[in-house]
Amino acid sequence: MSELINIAEIFGENVFDDATMQERLPKKVYKDLKKMIEDGKELDLATADVIAHEMKEWAIEKGATHYTHWFQPLTGTTAEKHDSFISAPMESGKVLMSFSGKELIKGEPDASSFPSGGLRATFEARGYTAWDCTSPAFVRKDAAGATLCIPTAFCSYTGEALDQKTPLLRSMEAINEQSLRLIRLFGNTTAKKVTPSVGAEQEYFLVDARKFHERKDLIYTGRTLFGAMPPKGQELDDHYFGTIRQRIASFMKDVNEELWKMGVTAKTQHNEVAPAQHELAPIYAKANVAVDHNQIVMQTLKRVASEHGMKCLLHEKPFAGVNGSGKHNNWSLTTDEGKNLLDPGKTPHENIQFLLVLTCILKAVDEHAALLRESAADPGNDHRLGANEAPPAIISVFLGEQLEDVLEQLIMTGEATHSLNTGKLQTGVRTLPDLAKDTSDRNRTSPFAFTGNKFEFRMVGSRDSVAGSNIVLNTIVADAFAKACDILEKADDFEKAVHDLIKQYATEHYRIVFNGNGYSDEWIAEAERRGLPNIRSMVEAIPALVTEDTITLFERYHVFTRAELESRAEIKYENYAKAINIEARTMIDMASKQIIPAIIKYTKTLADTVNSVREAGAEPVVQTQLLGEISDLLVQTKKALDVLVKETESAASMEEGEIQARFYHDTVFPAMEALRAPVDELEMIVDKEAWPMPSYGDLMFEV
Repeated sequence: MSELINIAEIFGENVFDDATMQERLPKKVYKDLKKMIEDGKELDLATADVIAHEMKEWAIEKGATHYTHWFQPLTGTTAEKHDSFISAPMESGKVLMSFSGKELIKGEPDASSFPSGGLRATFEARGYTAWDCTSPAFVRKDAAGATLCIPTAFCSYTGEALDQKTPLLRSMEAINEQSLRLIRLFGNTTAKKVTPSVGAEQEYFLVDARKFHERKDLIYTGRTLFGAMPPKGQELDDHYFGTIRQRIASFMKDVNEELWKMGVTAKTQHNEVAPAQHELAPIYAKANVAVDHNQIVMQTLKRVASEHGMKCLLHEKPFAGVNGSGKHNNWSLTTDEGKNLLDPGKTPHENIQFLLVLTCILKAVDEHAALLRESAADPGNDHRLGANEAPPAIISVFLGEQLEDVLEQLIMTGEATHSLNTGKLQTGVRTLPDLAKDTSDRNRTSPFAFTGNKFEFRMVGSRDSVAGSNIVLNTIVADAFAKACDILEKADDFEKAVHDLIKQYATEHYRIVFNGNGYSDEWIAEAERRGLPNIRSMVEAIPALVTEDTITLFERYHVFTRAELESRAEIKYENYAKAINIEARTMIDMASKQIIPAIIKYTKTLADTVNSVREAGAEPVVQTQLLGEISDLLVQTKKALDVLVKETESAASMEEGEIQARFYHDTVFPAMEALRAPVDELEMIVDKEAWPMPSYGDLMFEV
């Protein structure tokens, strides 16, 4: 029996959080730090020295020997450079352990070796990491020992953001400023801050490590590039919320324990729809902390899986034919007094502030649908979005019956006089209680759904940082709030003006509201009729980053400069091209060195069998037929391989950028699919013992 865990005792024990700082820092230093965080002012070096010393002493007590500025460059993962606490040795031969305020506040990593989209050349190496004091430092324990991790932003020598954290913090300032303007109009003069809160649900697959290492495609790309479906997939729906296997339960237990120690509020765990697929969900946190926590979650999932003899797959579509993995980004706005601006109350038709917030969000999502879609674009997500398992590539908003009815009243009559009652759910069993129904059903096909007191953006890919989507959400909503406040602050009759504005926004942007089946062909046609964009791929989505409207929007709120946006677009084109190039070359390698040789060897065995049967006086009908089928598919495989080699070489010789990325999308990727088709057919008829790699059944059902 496993040892008992007291969550309350271990939670946050490896985090230099507010309680720890209050306990260890001198009162004045603690107060100065809190005021600096609240007022957004720069920390003086003397105060930083005291904080750094106490942080070092605390970390050493936890076993830490090194510290690192832990940052999020534009690679999709985190980065870190470790420095030990030792300083120059003394005459006695002993060493001092030191950590200064300057080392806490600023680091100097190489800025030329990370993606910069041309902002940094190879010879221009200097970049800076800056402590994000609003996200607590933590000690991470792994095979390297214990390391003090300090969450930081990362920028170039010339000041441009080279990371996900910097623009996220800028967008949080923008939404705070404009939200305060809005709530002041409704008489709230006491709130000092409005913060976007985020909860990022994380989906993932687990496979056996030994089988993983027998698949070059999983090793190099994170997904299976070949693979025929086993007889059983997810059609029985028996894995979803099913009993968790003991091996997986042991893994989840260790993941939770590690996350709780680092202050991550791991709350929910369960089996997901596809075999070998699972989900972990935390409680909400401030947007920048939630982004940091999600990176910790992904790293912890991978590390603990390895310790349990498994591999965690975070790719959006590791297996064709079953559901892929996403990351649901639950977003809301909360004042420092605990008021959720997205809480409709019991009578939303009377909650004028909520209705203004709601219609502003509709306006923001409608006007910037392409930009929001781009924020969830990556090569893996192209396989997942719109595949009857995830939201479609068309952005729409689900509101539910109650709010949809309120908006329809406003649009039709100019005022809303009632809200639909939720009522009771009659179970029909006397021993069971009647249940209070929610205000609306759920719609899992909606990419942007209102779920009671928050919006759930369900498009984000399982590998992606949630920073990008929250940067966009914060900024577009801040812009909608600002434009509403510009009108209402000048109004002579505020009540009339706010009612007129709510009706105007509801009417003009009602086209984005859709409560129906987002998987249906009818919705695709209806969305086109409404004029909603249907952006099917990452390559098609990237241009939304650099339209004049987008540049103006982000520059207005000092979230991105034109140069930063153009660099990010260039990086995304390069990333797409490189991802598809790696996949194509992996397919070429596997087909050339593993699959075709294995088939040739198997056809020889079959041919020998045909001859042996004939020599024995019987007609080898079945063997001859199989030999013919396999030989035909082998010819198709070789032809498709030759085409893929040619197209991949052509793509690689092109200049990096949009044209190359489009060639990979339009030409190389279809060539990859053409190679996969005959290989997957071959897997279905070749002896399993002759097949050179573990099958889908081996990977998904033997873990």
